[in-house]
Amino acid sequence: MGDIQKIMVAIAFSDYSQGIFDFGARLARNLDAEILLVSVINQRDVAAVRKVAALGYAVDGEHYVQGVREDRLKMLPDFAAKTGFPEERITVRILLGDPLEELLKTALRENVDLIVMGVKGRSELEHVLVGSVAEKMFRRSPITIVSYRGEKEAHHLRKRVAHLLPD
Repeated sequence: MGDIQKIMVAIAFSDYSQGIFDFGARLARNLDAEILLVSVINQRDVAAVRKVAALGYAVDGEHYVQGVREDRLKMLPDFAAKTGFPEERITVRILLGDPLEELLKTALRENVDLIVMGVKGRSELEHVLVGSVAEKMFRRSPITIVSYRGEKEAHHLRKRVAHLLPD
């Protein structure tokens, strides 16, 4: 593995996203790397909105996507400002599709050297039903992935494995 020049930070705009971005920004700063910030609007969510619209409710998939994209773009300057990472060294991609496929395609197309992502996305239910995007990325990505854990999550995991330590 050569120098790390571009780090893809994948966020779902969940409660964990600021921590994931902060961690990616610290790595990028220490490695003098660029950040490619990627967020994928799940196509399944858009399909669900379209089904609701077909029932006669006043929503539609295109306005949903546009609204989500605008909301996420509005949040990004705060993410960068909190870390002090220079905005001119951040490229943003808000994509639509299957999160796993879009993240893998983007990482390959953009020639990223490292991926930072959390172990949790938006929903525990989604994880139970289909497995997490992070788990699938770890199995399929040809690019090294660093898994971020927030303090609360790390504390919970430490408690779960504490029995492995000698008394």
